[in-house]
Order: sequence, then structure tokens, then C-alpha cells
Amino acid sequence: MSLINRMQNQQNRIQQGVESGSLTPREAVRLEARAVRLDAKIAKDAFDGGGLTKRERAIDNLRLDGMSARIYRQKHDGQSAPASTPTTSAA
Repeated sequence: MSLINRMQNQQNRIQQGVESGSLTPREAVRLEARAVRLDAKIAKDAFDGGGLTKRERAIDNLRLDGMSARIYRQKHDGQSAPASTPTTSAA
């Protein structure tokens, strides 16, 4: 799987966690911020020197492995987003 596909898959996993409530808003913000930094680092690696070397690709894959593990831990840590309560109007 390419780095771009992995990054997109991880974004989808974060979004799914928000939608299902398995990620709290705070967890989602932290994961998104980390993902943005990782995306920027990978883009910088690709830009420097006209592409990724095998070593850079391997390092970036390890970084994505770490991000994937963080997403998994946050989604399965037992915390959940607070259930939104419907607002009722007093008549």
C-alpha cells in the first residue's frame, strides 16, 4: 500500500472513530494534529531530492505504523465521546 493510501486510510479511521463515539473530541484533535505533522514530514521528504529514497520510505512507513498504533489505542481505550442529549423546548 502506498504512503498516500495509508495516510488516507488513517484519516478515515479517525473520522470513523469520531462518528462512532469511540474517540473523544480531544483524542480526535490530537490524532489529527499528529497526522498533519506526519503528512508534512512525508511531503518534505518527498520534495527534498525529487522523491523518496528506500530509506526515507522505510522510515515514513515506521512513522505510519506508529500513528496506526496510536489510533488503535485511542479507539480502544474505553473512553467514549459524551452522548449528546437532545434539547427539549419548554412550552
